[in-house]
Amino acid sequence: MRKLLCVLMLVFGCVAEARGYVQNGNAVFYGGRYDRSTRMTAAHRTLPFGTWVRVSQKATGRAILVKINDRGPFNGQGRIIDLSRTAARALGITRMGVARVQLEVIRYPSRRK
Repeated sequence: MRKLLCVLMLVFGCVAEARGYVQNGNAVFYGGRYDRSTRMTAAHRTLPFGTWVRVSQKATGRAILVKINDRGPFNGQGRIIDLSRTAARALGITRMGVARVQLEVIRYPSRRK
């Protein structure tokens, strides 16, 4: 059982590296007039629109999948992603407002010809 677990960790670790992007920092959520979506979406400064990202909350281990559809955050303070209110609720951070997270790219958008 231990060997199987080690092999799975190696395989999934390699897959994560092959996707190429892992980032640690703070997540916040945008609301009010800035939150036009009831979907699991997020804003990131550099990832291409349409990229699917796994956001894992460090304190609880809870994780969600979001699609990048906007740019931000731009105010610094270690913030790496802005979540829609729906995504923040699913991650369990709406009461805190900010949480330590890890981002992992699951899938980049496909290129159309």
